[in-house]
Amino acid sequence: MAETTQPVAPRFKVDRVWLLVLALPIVIAAFDFAQGIETVRFALEAMGQTGIFIGFAVLAIGYLKASGAEALLAKAFEGREGRMIVMAALLGGLSPFCSCEVIPFIAALLAVGAPLSAVMAFWLASPLMDPAMFFITAGTLGTSFAVAKTVAAVSLGLLGGVTVYLFAKSPVFADPLRPKKQTGCCGCGPSPFSGQVNWRFWNEPERRSIFGETVLENALFLGKWLLLAYMLEALMLRYLPSEWIGGFLGGEGVWPVVMGALVGAPAYLNGYAAVPLVDALLAQGMAQGAAMSFVVAGGVSCIPAAVAVWALVKPRVFFAYLAIALVGAVFAGLAWNVVAM
Repeated sequence: MAETTQPVAPRFKVDRVWLLVLALPIVIAAFDFAQGIETVRFALEAMGQTGIFIGFAVLAIGYLKASGAEALLAKAFEGREGRMIVMAALLGGLSPFCSCEVIPFIAALLAVGAPLSAVMAFWLASPLMDPAMFFITAGTLGTSFAVAKTVAAVSLGLLGGVTVYLFAKSPVFADPLRPKKQTGCCGCGPSPFSGQVNWRFWNEPERRSIFGETVLENALFLGKWLLLAYMLEALMLRYLPSEWIGGFLGGEGVWPVVMGALVGAPAYLNGYAAVPLVDALLAQGMAQGAAMSFVVAGGVSCIPAAVAVWALVKPRVFFAYLAIALVGAVFAGLAWNVVAM
């Protein structure tokens, strides 16, 4: 009997972010042609100014991936619990991988009994800062802001770790894990924490391949989100009244910082895209402290980071995670208000 079925060709998957990058200036030009052109010009000029930071960031990530340096992070979860918390917060604030890549590693740690305090410290610090985020933040908002956000990331990790340590036997943190099930996202593959470290990775063809793939993947990822963000920044500067931003998120005191955290938590989708948007908000009158609380609260509660936590722990632990993030974001904003004066 003849074969009657034909292999189905794989569907071409369109990246919605790239599609939006292409469509946005066209839609704007349909209503305001001059602004459509200005939006593209502004975005390309901004990309040119931050290009050196983007290039350095993607090369650094490629090197860390290809050399297997991420495997060193597993050492943060060895030894006494107090040491674990400190190391997890420090390394979480510098880790060069996405939130979904953390899921299999964290799941394994929790399954074998690693303390939730150290895991929480890592979870809170990890979404806020990495090499790419640091250089992009420094190139757009200034090195001092990038350094301050790094300090905030580590401090938030310490706050979360110590909080869980002190209340480990409370009803909130007792028996924190969901029932075991398969988890995964983004096609991230195996845990990035396994394997041997080889700083001279170029001697191995497989590691050279990883380097090339990682550089290309991150260049495209950062490129699409930053292009979109710079276009949105141009539109915010053009259409968003500075009086409204100044009245809502400007000024001194606690209120703008609290509002920055409350607005940032639900409004955040991507940490890299947030940097140009915060730059635009600052230009429109946003207070420095509100900007810091915005990026800290938003980074921890953004969809990838939040899903990573929700997938593994019970709701009460998840909401404690969000509460710690909001409190830490407000403290970070207040501290930056004082330093930036």
